[in-house]
Amino acid sequence: MTASRDQIEAAQLERLQWTVNYAYANVPLYKEKFDAHGVHPSDLKELDDLAKFPYTEKEDLRKTYPFGMFAVPQSQVTRIHASSGTTGLPTVVGYTAEDIGNWADLVARCLRLSGVKPGDKVHNAYGYGLFTGGLGAHYGAERLGATVIPMSGGQTEKQIQLIQDFEPDAILATPTYLLAIADAMQKMGLDPRATSLKTAVLGAEPWTQEMRRELEQAWDLNACDIYGLSEVMGPGVAGESCETKDGSHIWEDHFRPEIIDPFDASQTMRDGEPGELVFTSLTKQALPIIRYRTHDLTRLLPGTATPGHRRMGRITGRSDDMIILRGVNLFPSQIEEIALGIRGLSPHFQLELTRPKIMDELTVRIEAREDCEADRRVSAAAELKHAIKVRVGSSCTIEVVDPGTLARSSGKLKRIHDLRGLKAGEDPRDKR
Repeated sequence: MTASRDQIEAAQLERLQWTVNYAYANVPLYKEKFDAHGVHPSDLKELDDLAKFPYTEKEDLRKTYPFGMFAVPQSQVTRIHASSGTTGLPTVVGYTAEDIGNWADLVARCLRLSGVKPGDKVHNAYGYGLFTGGLGAHYGAERLGATVIPMSGGQTEKQIQLIQDFEPDAILATPTYLLAIADAMQKMGLDPRATSLKTAVLGAEPWTQEMRRELEQAWDLNACDIYGLSEVMGPGVAGESCETKDGSHIWEDHFRPEIIDPFDASQTMRDGEPGELVFTSLTKQALPIIRYRTHDLTRLLPGTATPGHRRMGRITGRSDDMIILRGVNLFPSQIEEIALGIRGLSPHFQLELTRPKIMDELTVRIEAREDCEADRRVSAAAELKHAIKVRVGSSCTIEVVDPGTLARSSGKLKRIHDLRGLKAGEDPRDKR
């Protein structure tokens, strides 16, 4: 973590050259893509030459389902994970024993940077199973020397019982699920601020600074981000410092990040310019990944807590989660940021897209806080509608609903409900 920028870039070039050669020789899809693109591994002579190589998309992993992207024989694959596959075939990823060891090391780096210490008790509320979050975080916490409580997601009352009885120092979860646990505790007459928790390491969803303040105030702890995605490794690709809280530092001795224009992928953006995040793995054996388009929107900034490693600005959204409403681009994180600045509105909201006639319409359904009176709900709805119109440039309908009305997260929360395909006469609320 203390290497200089020059040392990191020297290691990156050497490892990049190994990776493109290795992928070309062992993954038929990469040989096909490189040849079709008119590029050869020998063309990578300096770091900027990476831009000559083609991108990898999620569809590439689906096209080669289940194991066509693996670069090693099945006998060398120690573990297999997969995405949920809610929008098609799941994306399948594999790990050698060395990959698992590197993964654990990088998650341990993230946890330590975020304030978790050897000997701490860590309550892991990420889902276990094919999702990379639970086991990835588990192995990293053990590698750090922490005591792991492998709770997994869901069973919120059991989560609360174990947090009270086992007195963990840290919790690992999605931000919306940590919020759901706090809400459930308060409904039981318990104070989340009175628990033993001092640190929360949160990921798997974009979340705003306003959400950080909400969670830190609710729990009286430090909340830090951890970033990753299964196609690149899982959690632990980047982590945030509890001292600076200024974005996640990318472990660039294992990954080479780029920022590209999401609407013109031929354009690579300079550091500091916003765009879509792209990753190339540098050390992965089972599943090397070349220029993988994450669809996460952010920017690259100089390192602070670990100066040799660049950091990501906070994820502002995903290009494939972007709502285009009457020509205006809108992300759920924008609604979260605005709503949490309005008195009486909670962080619990859903976005419903409908097309009752010719034009798309957006309804923001958001819960009031417990102490929000009827008159305040009306004025808060008007404030939110006006702020969205002014700051985002889009008109929408606001429905302020009772506390506890909307579904709570037990993992990744679905914010956007696209109901534009309903048949005439169907009630959108029947499709929730």
